[in-house]
Amino acid sequence: MPRQSRQVSLDAPLGRGSKLTRNPQPSSDRFGRFSESFARAMGTSGFLIGMTVFVTLWLLWNSLAPVELQFDPKATNFTLLTLILSLQASYAAPLILLAQNRQDDRDRVQIEQDRQRAERNLADTEYLAREIVALRMALTERSSEMVTRDVLRGELKTLLEHLEKDERPEQTEDRVGVRVERAHRAERASS
Repeated sequence: MPRQSRQVSLDAPLGRGSKLTRNPQPSSDRFGRFSESFARAMGTSGFLIGMTVFVTLWLLWNSLAPVELQFDPKATNFTLLTLILSLQASYAAPLILLAQNRQDDRDRVQIEQDRQRAERNLADTEYLAREIVALRMALTERSSEMVTRDVLRGELKTLLEHLEKDERPEQTEDRVGVRVERAHRAERASS
């Protein structure tokens, strides 16, 4: 009998399979989630109240009901109730420990991620600090090279006073041209 190959067609939806054939082996993660939900439920006030009501009803029924209707009589010291509570405790303890181990694993992963994030933040902070220092140094270097407006005005005033002091009425046109040329050179040098 030829074996049929199972090809998935992308233009048609998958048929519904039964739950048993989809994942026949239980997943450890699924069992871990179950144990966490079980441990979480046991730690609630609702569980304590429900357990108290259950035990109280059990004791009342098996103490006050007619002997024919009692299923765990007081005469046998509530053996069935003791067995049920012991079974619950024997299953609850490992499930709680499993849930605690899973929480420890999650905490370990979270701590590692926090450590890596802190290292990245430290590296980023150090980089930004180096960049700020470089910008400050460049700005200091630039500002020491730049001539401020007040300094330039003072220099031009000094040159103007110097030129006015040198100026005499008997000077010729050539002398005036030399002074103008000096003033132009001084302006070019200052800018």
